[in-house]
Amino acid sequence: MPLTFIGGGNMATALIGGLLHKGWSAGEICVVEIDAAQRKRLAERFGVATNAAPEVGTDDTVLLAVKPQHMREAARSLAGRLERQLVITIAAGIRLGDLARWLGGYRRLVRCMPNTPALVHCGVTGLYALPEVDPKERKRAEAILSAVGRTLWFEQEALLDAVTAVSGSGPAYVFYFIQALEEAAAGLGLEPQQARLLALETFYGAATLARQSEAPVASLRAQVTSKGGTTERALAVLEAARVRSHIEDAVRAAHARAMELGDEFGKLD
Repeated sequence: MPLTFIGGGNMATALIGGLLHKGWSAGEICVVEIDAAQRKRLAERFGVATNAAPEVGTDDTVLLAVKPQHMREAARSLAGRLERQLVITIAAGIRLGDLARWLGGYRRLVRCMPNTPALVHCGVTGLYALPEVDPKERKRAEAILSAVGRTLWFEQEALLDAVTAVSGSGPAYVFYFIQALEEAAAGLGLEPQQARLLALETFYGAATLARQSEAPVASLRAQVTSKGGTTERALAVLEAARVRSHIEDAVRAAHARAMELGDEFGKLD
């Protein structure tokens, strides 16, 4: 099934690499990208076709991978050309009602919220489809996004704002914690490379353990926390500083901003 990317940035690059790794043929993929240097890089790296302007076939799946502020222009370039194509958008904050309006009323649309670990094929993507998308097309969208990680369907589009706040912005929260752990380790006298290795491997190992275990993370935390030990004292400091509550506040703030962005982009004519 032919796949046309509108936009050839980092997330498109990750998806193309993931799809080829999963067995897709480079001949099935075309990338529409206005930057000539990026077109050349994609063609040389993956062997895919590239164009400067959309040329969409009736059997294509179209994946909109442009920045949110450029979505209206990209959609308008497709308006009137769509017949039975499945259109997938990975642009944060763009609601499908607005996208459908820019596409002249076209509604075979799927909205996805991936995250940056997709760049190393360890992402997680939330998906939502309009009722006009049939089960076969839902499976097609899932197959494309699962090339770079796990996928999860939602039956209410509004929940993608929560996905944005949790997993879309989530890598930054993780990097923030890793950075703090590195800096604390360096402050205790460890060399920078030692601090980095300890912080990264501890975070990776703990996440892997939680992913593979059926136990709740609260139970896993309790297993590490001996009464009267070092971990208990450290967690007491975090609890006294209300770190957990602050994390919840941060996620709620990201959620509020995601809704605001949807409102702002939706005002575009």
